[in-house]
Amino acid sequence: MIYRLYKTLGSDIANGAMTIDASPQISFIFDPANTNYQQFKTDVASGVPLEDPDGNVMTQDEVNAFLETIP
Repeated sequence: MIYRLYKTLGSDIANGAMTIDASPQISFIFDPANTNYQQFKTDVASGVPLEDPDGNVMTQDEVNAFLETIP
């Protein structure tokens, strides 16, 4: 599985993510009550690839730093 961050309209920062290689594709905003969001955090913390909104694969250090900025 690969996740890609996205920005919703009017946001300057990534506030959601989607799977880009799963069927069906899953898209979700960062809400601690959302189970897809909780799974995303677990997955990317353990090394599942994460792309920035432009499609660039983030290093694990970048992922870890990003995880510290979200709820």
